[in-house]
Amino acid sequence: MMKFLGRGKGSADDVSPQSLGHSASPSSASASPVTGPARPIRLLYCDEKGKFRMDPEAVAALQLVKEPIGVVSVCGRARQGKSFILNQLLGRSSGFQVASTHRPCTKGLWLWSAPLKRTALDGTEYNLLLLDTEGIDAYDQTGTYSTQIFSLAVLLSSMFIYNQIRDSIRALFPDRECFPLVRPLNNENDLQRLDQILLDKLRPEFRAGLDALTKFVFERTRPKQVGATLMTGPVLIGITESYLDALNNGAVPTISSSWQSVEEAECQRAYDSAAEIYMSTFDRSKPPEEVSLREAHEEAVQRSLAVYNASAVGVGSMRKKYEELLQKFFRRAFEDYKKNAFMEADLQCSNAIHSMGKRLRAACHASDAGIDNIVKVLDALLSEYEASCHGPGKWQKLAVFLQQSMEGPLLDFMKRVIDQIGSERSSLILKCRSIDDKMKLLKKQLEDSEKYKSEYVKRYDDAINDKKKLADEYSSRMNNLQGDNSSLKERCSSLMKALDAAKQETLDWRRNYDQMLSKHRAKEDQATSEIEVLKSRSTAAEARLAAAREQAESAQEEAEEWKRKYDFAIREAKAALEKAAIVQDRTSKETQLREDTLREEFSHTLAEKEVEIKDKSAKIEQAEQCLMTLKLELKAAESKNRSYDAEISSLKVEIRELADKLENANTEAMSFEREAKILEQEKIHLEEKYSSEFRRFAEVEERCRVAEKEAKKATELADKARAESVAAQKEKSEIQRMAMERLAQIERAERQIENLVRQKTDLEDELHRVRMSELDAVSKVALLEARVEERQREIESLLKTNNEQRASTVKALEDLLDSERAAHADANDRAEALSLQLQAAQAKLDSLQQELTSVRLNETALDSKLKTASHGKRLRADDCEMGVGSVQDMDTSDRILRANKKPRSTTSPLRYSQSEDGRSVFKGDDYNQNLQHNQEDYTKFTVQKLKQELTKHNFGGELLALRNANKKEILALYEKCVLQKS
Repeated sequence: MMKFLGRGKGSADDVSPQSLGHSASPSSASASPVTGPARPIRLLYCDEKGKFRMDPEAVAALQLVKEPIGVVSVCGRARQGKSFILNQLLGRSSGFQVASTHRPCTKGLWLWSAPLKRTALDGTEYNLLLLDTEGIDAYDQTGTYSTQIFSLAVLLSSMFIYNQIRDSIRALFPDRECFPLVRPLNNENDLQRLDQILLDKLRPEFRAGLDALTKFVFERTRPKQVGATLMTGPVLIGITESYLDALNNGAVPTISSSWQSVEEAECQRAYDSAAEIYMSTFDRSKPPEEVSLREAHEEAVQRSLAVYNASAVGVGSMRKKYEELLQKFFRRAFEDYKKNAFMEADLQCSNAIHSMGKRLRAACHASDAGIDNIVKVLDALLSEYEASCHGPGKWQKLAVFLQQSMEGPLLDFMKRVIDQIGSERSSLILKCRSIDDKMKLLKKQLEDSEKYKSEYVKRYDDAINDKKKLADEYSSRMNNLQGDNSSLKERCSSLMKALDAAKQETLDWRRNYDQMLSKHRAKEDQATSEIEVLKSRSTAAEARLAAAREQAESAQEEAEEWKRKYDFAIREAKAALEKAAIVQDRTSKETQLREDTLREEFSHTLAEKEVEIKDKSAKIEQAEQCLMTLKLELKAAESKNRSYDAEISSLKVEIRELADKLENANTEAMSFEREAKILEQEKIHLEEKYSSEFRRFAEVEERCRVAEKEAKKATELADKARAESVAAQKEKSEIQRMAMERLAQIERAERQIENLVRQKTDLEDELHRVRMSELDAVSKVALLEARVEERQREIESLLKTNNEQRASTVKALEDLLDSERAAHADANDRAEALSLQLQAAQAKLDSLQQELTSVRLNETALDSKLKTASHGKRLRADDCEMGVGSVQDMDTSDRILRANKKPRSTTSPLRYSQSEDGRSVFKGDDYNQNLQHNQEDYTKFTVQKLKQELTKHNFGGELLALRNANKKEILALYEKCVLQKS
């Protein structure tokens, strides 16, 4: 601590009287920020009830100072020029009020409203606050009030200037920086108006000392800090209010308790602002998915933590407590929002599933419903559902919907299609049966015609025989029948033409039949080739399905491998935690808690991924079941196709039989034609044979007349034969008509075959649609496989990031342990050094108080003498020395509390004795009683209090040797080391 000392003969009569501007009433203060030019404002005062209060105007001014601050306060006896020194530090003659009266100008603590921007030696920028204090020995104040004002000035300042004469400084402050300030002016009249004199008019010796003082103050002043926390304006307000509350309650203000309350208030304010930032920055427009919500949560947490870290004060348990509360608030708010979002997403998915079910049922029950239309509707519904719905139960509800659809409307639709195909099959069977009946009827008709033909052949043979007989019998009569023969030739030629036309027509029918047969065979070949192509595609789809199963199994194995790696990483983390178990109990518990949370998050994410893999595998199995049902339906359609092919083949056999029968009938007709040609040749031969005989007819006319009667009889016989030939011609035409009817029946059979072929093509189209649906199912399976692969990649990335986070966490923990070890060792060393310094400071303060008491006694004696002497002159000192000291880096140890709580007596002298190590030991009776009371209540101490007591009595090594000790062990050590020693 640095001291500012003064020597001289100055008194309160050196300056002219002025109005007491600093003693304004509290009612004149305003809570609004300071506006206008810089001026002194009251920081704290004592009201009519004897309670200390902060001025609202000063509070408002300090609230505006958000940067680090340094506080320079001047303290000393009344009427010694403290305000004048502060004005000189400001570089102005007026500012803090000064006067030449014996009454004090400053009441309480006053603050300069405009902080000075300064830069410390280490480069830190801060705001310098100048604090003016009331004199500690004013005539209108008590000793307790002076002690309180002095304590507040010491506690609030980072550079403390003590204004006192040379002898007191030397006696009370061995370690000091002294700056002697001579008398500012020699002229008594100028001293009466010192605040109006320019700095250039002052004595050069005084200006040199003042410049050295100003330079020292500005260079050595640093930002005020408590521990590692730099103090700002709001923090200064909080700690000042805490000091005032302690004084108003009759307690002694301590840095530790006041700083703890300030730390709690600032952390509470930072907690509230961080919570508001989290609720305002959390992006609620994200879809209700775990990953997106987690990203928005992390982003909001980072922003709110940045606000919290920027506003929170301290680095101890209070900050960590509010940080843990903030983390709990983050988790609770995130879980509540996630729960509500997932519930809304689940409700949206349920509504979408309900509407999808309605639309699918409407599509299945439509009049023009087909497999293609239903597949299109289902694809559109799935794409719309995937784009509009979110949430963790999205795919599970979709799987349930697909299963219910397969068991519900789709199953009804397939049953209806199968029933329709069955009805068509039954109608085709009935048609085939009717065709069979017609074929049987045609067979019967053919048999009857064959019987009739055989009878006709017999009759024809009989007629030929009869004709031969007639030719043999009546060869002599053929000359008379020449005219009749020519008519017979004409009739025969017409019959030949008709026969040629019938032959040509038969050849045309034969050609048409061959063409139709070749076309039908080509269509059959094409159908067989398409069936083979479909079979090859089915085998390829089965191979792809097997490959998809293998890929799913490999993905499952890879997930298990990652799980084993994760378990191995957990074991490594456990080993690292066991190595880190040698640190303090608090760090190990925090590390274990963080590791448990990380493990829970990892296990939770891994369980979610396993559930997703199980869902995907269940979907794949369901797709395989759908594929199996489609295969069964395909096999049923192929069996139907085979039955239709068998029926068509049977019909083809029947057609071939009919064609054979037609060929037989054609061969018989050809034989009949050949017989007719033979008859014509015989007729020509007979005409050539009997041409010579015709010449004889003229000669035997007479014979013919005789034979006319016989010729008439022969003519009648010829007419009978002609009638028989006409009947044979009619029979031939009837046979041709029957052949035409058979050709018509063949055409009808061909048309039926064409209908069957058309039905076959329809069935092939239906089979093609089934194949296309199978391909769609395979594509969906491939899509599911791609999604499974994406999920696997996400799992890999998550595991990678988790491993990186775990490694960084372990590294950070190790660094934290090292830093805490170093900080702990540094704190122990620093605590021991500070304990020595505080004991020395306590001795100095006690001696100072004793000296102050003696000075007051002397002053009271002098005052009584001055009152008796009416015109006595006051002694003045020629020169005055002043010293300045620094109070920086105040320790927050509770040893100050114990030092300040020692009873002091302002009326009786204190007893001290010098120990061997040079430290003063207080031997008062009150202290012994207090020590005895503390020894009786040591069992009520907290663990931290016991540790501090042991460290205070230089037993820190034994305390560190206990490692993670409980309260009983620490109490035993306290009894062993402290109580037995005392």
